[in-house]
Amino acid sequence: MTVPFWCLFISAMMPIVWAWVGGYFRHQQFGRVDNKQPRAQYAQLQGAGARALAAQQNAWEALAVFTAAVCVAHLAGADPEQAAIAAQVFVVARVLHGVFYIADKDALRSIVFIIGLGCSLWLFVMAA
Repeated sequence: MTVPFWCLFISAMMPIVWAWVGGYFRHQQFGRVDNKQPRAQYAQLQGAGARALAAQQNAWEALAVFTAAVCVAHLAGADPEQAAIAAQVFVVARVLHGVFYIADKDALRSIVFIIGLGCSLWLFVMAA
């Protein structure tokens, strides 16, 4: 499996990790996790828990663009080394995005969001 595909796998796991973090904050805030009505409980989260949920949702959204970019770059025969660099930088940016989101570091979060988006766009450009 290529480096970009491994990065795609890691990126697919990120929303799940942020969901676990959100579960921790749900338990902290409510004393238990309501598995019968999880979305209703998530909607009541405040602070870091609400930001963990937002990080999870944003990770799902970014995954769609990154998935398309990796597939297009691969199918177009983009330079494997350049594609690997773009994919690895994307993963680092997206991990930092979630960390900064939960830590309420909005300016840093926005910077790494743009870096991650730029990596996806870079993969598309390499495929051209």
